[in-house]
Order: sequence, then structure tokens, then C-alpha cells
Amino acid sequence: MSYKNTFIKVSPDCPVTSSVVPQPKTSNKPIHVIQYELLSRHPYRYTFEQLLFEVHIRHKNIPAEELEMHRQQIWDELFSKSHACLRASQLPKKYGFGVHHDAEGRIAIYGMETPEYERFVQPSAGITVLNGMRSHRDKQRN
Repeated sequence: MSYKNTFIKVSPDCPVTSSVVPQPKTSNKPIHVIQYELLSRHPYRYTFEQLLFEVHIRHKNIPAEELEMHRQQIWDELFSKSHACLRASQLPKKYGFGVHHDAEGRIAIYGMETPEYERFVQPSAGITVLNGMRSHRDKQRN
């Protein structure tokens, strides 16, 4: 799902009180580490679809030659199924990063302790503010 003029806050059950840079535990980087690297190095470069594609090719270690020859086929296969939005990313759920989608749908991340994060979570005309998804369901149900 692509958002525009939207800020995704840190999940209500996020375990950190300030943002933490995610670190890979193995040589094959997990998706959230690749998301962090791309978004922290290139704020507002990627739309949601572009980010998904870049993360996919890096996570799957698709060689440049294969990408050059089959880019459209890889894109089509990737988007032939649905994908969770960034509300479900580990960045807002576990690592304390808010996610901003600008008017054109381009994405940047902000640590929960930053002035930019505070500015985005304040009520503002034109910006929709959503919570990141919880990591765990509430144990009690009404």
C-alpha cells in the first residue's frame, strides 16, 4: 500500500525509547536492515514500490546482469502478490523509527527522539498520522 502525506508513528508496543540502528546478525541482511540502509542514506528517493523492489533485489542477491536482462519480469513477479505496508516494518515496530511519506509518496525515516519526528506527530492539516502495527496482539479481548 502506498501512502501520501502520511506519517507512521512508532508502534505503541515498541520496546525502545529512542531509535536503534538495526544490525544484521548474519551475512545475509534481513529486510528491515536493508530498508534502514536505503532510507537513511537516501531520504525521499524511493516510493513504496521502488523501495520494495530495491529491498527485494538486494535481499535475494540478484546479480546486475540478471537484473539488466529481466528487470521487468522480476518487477512483475514481485508485484503479482500483495505486500505489507511499512506500518508492519520492524523499523517502527522494534527499532523506534517513524516513516514519512511525502506528497509524492517518497519515503524517509526519523528516529523517535528527533525534532522532525515530534513535528510529524503533532496534529497538522494535510498529514495523516498512523501508528505502526503492534508486534503482539493484546492478550485481553472484549
